[in-house]
Amino acid sequence: MIFGVIVAGGVGSRMGADRPKQFLDLAGCPIIIYTLKAFLECQRLEHIYMGVHPEWVAYMEGLIETYIPEESRQRVHLAAGGGERNDTIMNVIAQIEADFGTAETHYIITQDGVRPFVSRRLIEAHVDAVVEYDAVDTAIPAVDTIIVSDDGQFIDDIPERKYLYQSQTPQSFRMDLLKKLYEGLTPEKKSILTDACKICTVGQVPVHIVPGEVSNMKITTAMDYKIAVMMAKNRLFDTENS
Repeated sequence: MIFGVIVAGGVGSRMGADRPKQFLDLAGCPIIIYTLKAFLECQRLEHIYMGVHPEWVAYMEGLIETYIPEESRQRVHLAAGGGERNDTIMNVIAQIEADFGTAETHYIITQDGVRPFVSRRLIEAHVDAVVEYDAVDTAIPAVDTIIVSDDGQFIDDIPERKYLYQSQTPQSFRMDLLKKLYEGLTPEKKSILTDACKICTVGQVPVHIVPGEVSNMKITTAMDYKIAVMMAKNRLFDTENS
């Protein structure tokens, strides 16, 4: 089975808002609902799980009742988020296993809850790729020169830009493989993880790259939010075909 997994367990402290950023309004609709609707449009995702901060599960349930048609709600399931992103993913995996058992044919397509403009093309590409490669990332080529600095004051290195990419989500995995790799990590290695794909690279498992989209932005800062509001109001994205 192929499951959508929307990671929305954060509290959005960097935004300085009165609620987690995934619940902020975006041209009349909460950010998280854009993400959920995009995943619901992909019928190849049999069920969609959302990892939500425990204190906001009831609130998310209310949003689903308000914005999602009744006939689509049966595909949506909520799980309690964890302290870190990967903890949330593992919590969701545990819930999927409780609901549907374990199998080598279970795959998860994970998406940041605050990347509301993900396209159906990108989701479909991940469904195709994960079955073939077991571990898949989304990336766009870096357009700026990237510098390396150990102390934040002086440049130590300037890597060749042609080798550099900016990672996005979705990130997709054969579910049992990701769980096994994560459980095999030491606490020290878990502490340096930046995302789920890092679990695979640490475990020396190849990760395939699917070309991303500039419009598939992550809303992290107040400026990101302002840009996203403008995009939503002017429909400067296409969730189906971009």
